[in-house]
Amino acid sequence: MTSELRYAVSVVPEPERAEGDAHILRVGQIKYTNALPICHFLEKNDPDIEYYPGAPIELNKWLAEGAVDVGLVSSFAYAEHADTMVALRGLSISSGGPVGSIFFFSKRPLEELDGCTVALASISASSVNLLKVLLAEIGVTPTYITREPNLPEMLEEAEGALLIADQALYWSLQDHGCYVYDLGEEWYRRTGHNMTFAVCAVPKRLLTANPEKVRKIHRFFLEGKRKGLADMDEIVREAQRMLGQSESFWRNYFGNLIYDFNEELAAGADLFFEKAHRHGLLEKPAKVELWGDEE
Repeated sequence: MTSELRYAVSVVPEPERAEGDAHILRVGQIKYTNALPICHFLEKNDPDIEYYPGAPIELNKWLAEGAVDVGLVSSFAYAEHADTMVALRGLSISSGGPVGSIFFFSKRPLEELDGCTVALASISASSVNLLKVLLAEIGVTPTYITREPNLPEMLEEAEGALLIADQALYWSLQDHGCYVYDLGEEWYRRTGHNMTFAVCAVPKRLLTANPEKVRKIHRFFLEGKRKGLADMDEIVREAQRMLGQSESFWRNYFGNLIYDFNEELAAGADLFFEKAHRHGLLEKPAKVELWGDEE
């Protein structure tokens, strides 16, 4: 991997809101390695499909505003808009234990962080709130600050730092002297449930106005996932091209992730939402509404 990773805000112009366009499919595309098995083989040459790659926090905003028709968005962002969104069956980024790319780096054990400063990555929603839930559940109340995702800079101001995706992968392999907590593993150990970090969501208004377009979206993403999981050799090569590391590293990493989404996984997401609401992170209760037939 390179010695330093930094992310631009967007690699394409921000999409403009355009209601009622039945012809063009506007896809918000997450740009991290963890989404490769779903997104790498999505059709790129169809003139009726426009892609808007972005960080999770950008995709969350675009989908909520109607600037894109569909996207892999943070599960927490879905919860914030659960009354206006559905989650497409069979599509998520989840884990049943270690997730391998959402790490909390801390100068001291979790239980000793009460009253300390904790730095949060500026590009996340689910992971940020998962950390807040986990700390609240053990009675720890730090002061949170939000910073760009660079571990040394974050730890200059804080006792702990949360990183996600490719930044988390990179710094987990460096010599930093911190305690390192995998949030997927911490969640599973404390609850016995899977953790869903991202779901493929579409607005209910689009489902009402153009159900055939939503069915097309669903088939489109399921086919991308089918191709990705059937050709993990190519997925691993692409991950190596993006971030280096060995073939075995990436096979182990992708092997820890779950790309399905069903009632069992939704139950874990619902528990996360319930705890987030209990600790004042969600304004109102939320539950997953699954839509579509995976077949």
